[in-house]
Amino acid sequence: MALEHNYIVIMAGGIGTRFWPFSRNNNPKQFHDILGTGKSLLQQTIARFDGICPIENILIVGSQEHASLLKEQLPHFSDNQFILEPARRNTAPCIAYAAYKIFSKDPKANLVVAPADHLILNEKEFQKIILKALKETAKKDILVTLGVKPNRPDTGYGYIQYSDEKHSIWSKILGTSSSLKKVKLFAEKPQLEMAIEFLRSGDFLWNSGIFIWNAKTIIAEFEKQLPDIAEAFHEVQQYFFTEQEESSIKKAYSQCRSISIDFGIMEKAEHVFVIPSDFGWSDLGTWKSLYELSQKDEAGNVVQGNVVTYDTNNCIIRTPENRLVVLQGLDNYIVAEHDNVLMICPKDEEQRVKEFVALAEKKGKEFI
Repeated sequence: MALEHNYIVIMAGGIGTRFWPFSRNNNPKQFHDILGTGKSLLQQTIARFDGICPIENILIVGSQEHASLLKEQLPHFSDNQFILEPARRNTAPCIAYAAYKIFSKDPKANLVVAPADHLILNEKEFQKIILKALKETAKKDILVTLGVKPNRPDTGYGYIQYSDEKHSIWSKILGTSSSLKKVKLFAEKPQLEMAIEFLRSGDFLWNSGIFIWNAKTIIAEFEKQLPDIAEAFHEVQQYFFTEQEESSIKKAYSQCRSISIDFGIMEKAEHVFVIPSDFGWSDLGTWKSLYELSQKDEAGNVVQGNVVTYDTNNCIIRTPENRLVVLQGLDNYIVAEHDNVLMICPKDEEQRVKEFVALAEKKGKEFI
């Protein structure tokens, strides 16, 4: 497999509302060192693809409003490695833009598409699975996603059900030794009772949101499943890598509806496969997920800041170092202060964070 035809597309255009007040419109969570490693989530994501492709084949899809943040965090990247969106239209238009642009330069391109803000603990295993998937998509017109083996009935993730038939037509096409499984269905975030059933059945995986395919195949699927989006980007191909690209892309995005790649293509396409994986994955989507992954003190607290606690247990506390914070009598809370916002919320009520953000917006744009 020729590494020069491998490309990594990192989706870095989200806002990460559920991590408010740290994740804000002008500085979303992917630009923060959430885990205290000395690198932002975006920088960590790029580092884990070392050796998968040449560094110049890593492209970042982000918002035009974050262009300076992207270049500040990735000073060694050239301007051509940033694909800047004029508007947010969910993941399908963002992936189409990257696929059409890369294909115009390299028709043999083989792509990995990954979010910028996930945690992966076992990076060697992750790389091994990515290379295995790229080997398959370089030879076959298939769409591949990575499914994570679940260890609990989590209601915060989407799920993928797969078929494990050894003698199906797909096994003959892929070869019986292939680790790819045919996808039967994608399931949205379930209620707890359903998540328990998914776990019990043994043929459901968490949907990681990481995809692998060749550029030719995903473009063909856009033409078949989302012809309006395909047409918008087909019309502007001639302007890629020219001074007219920015204005032509603005026009293309005005013609695109907001739709996810899962709903627009993955749930409808025929040749969709999943690799069951176990590489210590979390989408780091919420304060609670960060709490579960972080080191805790003897009272079960995760603390970052100048904090003194009394009779306070099982909390996640992140406050500025220059402010002394004294907490007494809290159990199972989020205490998060950043810039001009302080949020105190029970961990079990964290799904209301989006509601808090909507209320904060009414108070003023500087709070979101």
